[in-house]
Amino acid sequence: MVNWIWLAMIALSVVFGAVNGRVQQVTEAAFSGAQTGVTVCFGLISILVFWMGLMKIAEVSGIVRRLSLLMAPIVRWLFPDVPKDHPALGYILSNMSANLLGLGNAATPMGIRAMQELQKLNPNPSVATPAMCTLLALNTASITIVPTTLIAIRMNFGSAHPADIIGPTLLATAISTGAAVAADRWYRRRQRAAPPVRPPSAGKASQRPASPPASL
Repeated sequence: MVNWIWLAMIALSVVFGAVNGRVQQVTEAAFSGAQTGVTVCFGLISILVFWMGLMKIAEVSGIVRRLSLLMAPIVRWLFPDVPKDHPALGYILSNMSANLLGLGNAATPMGIRAMQELQKLNPNPSVATPAMCTLLALNTASITIVPTTLIAIRMNFGSAHPADIIGPTLLATAISTGAAVAADRWYRRRQRAAPPVRPPSAGKASQRPASPPASL
């Protein structure tokens, strides 16, 4: 769907540019945007490699494991319906640890693996479980201590103080994470309080008219 949206936006831009006689400006903007994208990507490589290296050092030295043990009680509280020793909890902890450091690119693969493990516990594969909804909410609104990617982008565009966003980012993500957790708890309580849904077959059977008495 996203690819079709982007294709429609590009096609509409070209059409409107041709109607207004500004095809050349559209072409120049396209090449300028492509050049800026490549420049930003090259600038992000260095900072991401640096932080990924630090994450690997932290993993080898046991810091990530200790952080996971520290966060384990919180994760078990957030995901009460996931078994204690299930592999999904390990991927969830890795995802949350990467998000804390602002490494969204590193957090995404762990989030996907966690979703795949949670799907194995799903009794109805066509409907997301509460644990899957909780993971999606936390991954989207994750609290971030060091916004690594944003700092790198600000450095690439010549910001005099690229790290000034650490405080506002921490405050904003703390609020968003609190709102996500509150909404998740509310929906979980609402789901537990909701009456069980009867199977369609039982409902149809109860509405079936009684057979007429046999004639004597």
